[in-house]
Amino acid sequence: MRVISGIYRHRRFDVPRTFKARPTTDFAKENLFNVLSNYFDFGDGVTALDLFAGTGSISIELVSRGCDRVVAVEKDSQHHAFIVKVMREVKTDRCMPLRADVFRYMERCRERFDFIFADPPYALKELPTIPDRVFACRLLKPGGLFVLEHGKDLNFAEHPHFVEHRHYGSVNFSFFRAEEQADGQPTL
Repeated sequence: MRVISGIYRHRRFDVPRTFKARPTTDFAKENLFNVLSNYFDFGDGVTALDLFAGTGSISIELVSRGCDRVVAVEKDSQHHAFIVKVMREVKTDRCMPLRADVFRYMERCRERFDFIFADPPYALKELPTIPDRVFACRLLKPGGLFVLEHGKDLNFAEHPHFVEHRHYGSVNFSFFRAEEQADGQPTL
């Protein structure tokens, strides 16, 4: 696993071969962050939530690029331990790895984030419901952005918060935005 840009640029972390996680490819990750740079300056106090964090590849990239705070939620104990190890190696306190079920975490979370990324297993039966759950749980700040990584068989273009779709090889990203109402609250 390689960090593409930022203060940890070119750092590599060896992911154990026994891991079940399918990390986002470097090619897809680099292109994703190129697109995200049009939405955010990550060094400007941005808070982020990484759901189904897996190896922590997106979390370390967010920290490297200057995110103020990243919460990485991963259920698997080995994957969680790996994320903790990576964050200790780079000596950062900007990432909080949590070992938890993503759906339970979303229901109980009272914090709101500028950016949310979710990379669930493509075969997860609840995957199509994740955008609705993110908005129902009010996890995004007004104007916040949610990116869902998924397989080619899903299309979210009709979702009321859908903004755009990008694909890089077999990796697909759907972007969703929390709109601001006149009173500054995100629409649901």
